[in-house]
Amino acid sequence: MFAMKEEDEEEDVPDLIPFATKKVPVTIITGFFGAGKTTLLNHILTKQHGKRIAVILNEFGEGDSIEKSMSVGEKGELFEEWLELRNGCLCCSVKDNGVKAIENLMEKKGKFDYILLETTGLADPGPIASIFWLDEELCSDVYLDGILVMVDAKYLKQHFEATKQDGSINECQRQIALGDVILVNKTDLVTSAELDVLKETVRSVNGFAKLLETSHADVDLDDILNINAYCLSGDMKLEDVFTKRGFSVRDKHTIDQSVRTLTLQFNGNVKRSELDSFLQTLLWEKTVQDNSGRTMNILRLKGLISLLDCEERLVVQAVHELYDSHYTTKWESQESRCNIVVFIGQNLDKSILENCLQKIIIPT
Repeated sequence: MFAMKEEDEEEDVPDLIPFATKKVPVTIITGFFGAGKTTLLNHILTKQHGKRIAVILNEFGEGDSIEKSMSVGEKGELFEEWLELRNGCLCCSVKDNGVKAIENLMEKKGKFDYILLETTGLADPGPIASIFWLDEELCSDVYLDGILVMVDAKYLKQHFEATKQDGSINECQRQIALGDVILVNKTDLVTSAELDVLKETVRSVNGFAKLLETSHADVDLDDILNINAYCLSGDMKLEDVFTKRGFSVRDKHTIDQSVRTLTLQFNGNVKRSELDSFLQTLLWEKTVQDNSGRTMNILRLKGLISLLDCEERLVVQAVHELYDSHYTTKWESQESRCNIVVFIGQNLDKSILENCLQKIIIPT
């Protein structure tokens, strides 16, 4: 679309009028083998839910039920790369992290409203999530809506307690730590008492994520889509993020090598340069240690910060070494500027992190 400056300037180059394009939200779906990812995607790809969803799978397994249901289109035609289903969804299978598939998919703009990217059972969703921050060209079309982690209620304890030879964090704990929505599946296979223990186990690692229970991966799509966990777009309020997803300021922290959630609240304003310096020391240089000299390993960080001489809130997000921040809603004139920072990681030490934050705070 363009407009001419004047009728008598026929040879002039027209001024282009920019128009807004709607970005497509991407949800990363991860979880241990057997947690129910295939069943969930089978529901999404076959049910009449009225949503236009593109699903990217790592690889079809031999005889997979989804593969059978997607072998032909509505009129019996075969699809070389993307399979278009009767309910309006699209699907493809890839052998890498799916970024190329997303780029190809964006050529089909207008045919879908959501993208679901499934990872393998042992995948760390962190590096995949970081792609949507680092690839500026890709991010012009899509944005990361959140990470959905599926856990198997029957085998969660076994996977959670698995020990790796190198002493690193196992895949189950790492996935739970990075989840924005955690779906505890196969609840029909455990008792009510066992389920309570499992939920407490999940909460001990990630006290920030939205926790859902289900059997046979039967979940309301509205509970897992459009959660705005990273960009806080749309009508999402910051207060909802920190108070209505199961988040609690109750401190259950113990200093050990397990993955835990630690929440710190403090009043006052922060200088932007000093905040960046702290985050770089914590996430990049990894020189912040606990009282035993162990490096604090941050898997996920989310913060709501009041900056000095700034009327807007600053939201900080971090996954592993990568962090990002953006301004959002304004503080009300009579509102108490309470900063909140949620740390999810290993070897977290409350007193040391409090001391680090106190050094960058300017009391009001």
